[in-house]
Amino acid sequence: MTFLLALAAGALFAAGIYMILRRSLVKILVGLLLLGYAVNLLLFNSAVLVPGRPPLIPAGQTVPPEISADPLAQALILTAIVISFGVTAFVVVLIRQAYQVVGTDDLNEMRCTDIPCEDSELKDGKEGGA
Repeated sequence: MTFLLALAAGALFAAGIYMILRRSLVKILVGLLLLGYAVNLLLFNSAVLVPGRPPLIPAGQTVPPEISADPLAQALILTAIVISFGVTAFVVVLIRQAYQVVGTDDLNEMRCTDIPCEDSELKDGKEGGA
């Protein structure tokens, strides 16, 4: 089971990196989401999975039992979910605003938004401004 989770995390990392390298802002957002899922799966896979053994200290003892679930991984996954939700909300608003201003979500077409570019320079492959 651990091997399958590791393969799934690797596939999510590969797909996320591939999507981040695309030109469309929406595809970059999908890549960020896939990377967030991959990190959550990696954190889940790094913890010791012990079903039915919460890390509670029994009455009269000072330490929890030796074999118990790891609460740190659960806390890290919850934190990662909250952070990825916040980043996703920010990026969705950023993409929407960029699309309204520029009229496209292609990064190559957004390249000349600050410096006036002529169409002939873009066709020749030269950068505008110099």
